[in-house]
Amino acid sequence: MMTTIVLADDHHIVRQGLRALLEVENDLKVVGEAGDGLEAVRNVEILNPEVLVLDLMMPGLNGLDVLKQIKKRVPHTHIVILSMYANEAYVLEALSNGASAYVLKDSSSADLVMAVREAAAGRRYLSPPLSDRAIEVYQEKAKAANLDRYETLTSREREVLHMAAEGRTNPEIATRLGISSRTAETHRSNLMHKLDLHTQADLIRFALRRGIIPMED
Repeated sequence: MMTTIVLADDHHIVRQGLRALLEVENDLKVVGEAGDGLEAVRNVEILNPEVLVLDLMMPGLNGLDVLKQIKKRVPHTHIVILSMYANEAYVLEALSNGASAYVLKDSSSADLVMAVREAAAGRRYLSPPLSDRAIEVYQEKAKAANLDRYETLTSREREVLHMAAEGRTNPEIATRLGISSRTAETHRSNLMHKLDLHTQADLIRFALRRGIIPMED
């Protein structure tokens, strides 16, 4: 039985490499690709794949928000997160929001193939050195934490936050999302109020801390 896959990563050369290593396997077929988060959501809705291989850091809409939207709109598509981040906070958030597998970018090709097959079969997979026990321990520690302000944002506010953190203006955000500039401005104002942010610098610092945009090397 063939497992259909959509690849979502903002680097074309990475997608080429992923496609090549997955399609060597007789039971795996890549049916689509996406270079940003919004395109990833659209392609999954259109192509209806069994598995989405999703980079955690995507322009337009970050991987965690893509994950949440996919689980609402196309819940039968299993999601394999591909990430450079090994800390438990990222892994736990991905799993808590419906990811079936979490694979580190420096893992072997065999790990990714295994993750796709396990996800397609409805099972969970974590690539080494990640482990279920480490995630459970972290989860126990995190239970007492207060509600994350980010969780109070709507999906549209999160989209605007991501683009604003990338330095896009309200008109640019409006064009990208197909809304008016005034509506984009309203969303930006609302999200900054909810997050208790006052300047663009505050917004960027928040986005970096939250992993919404990657830190520069």
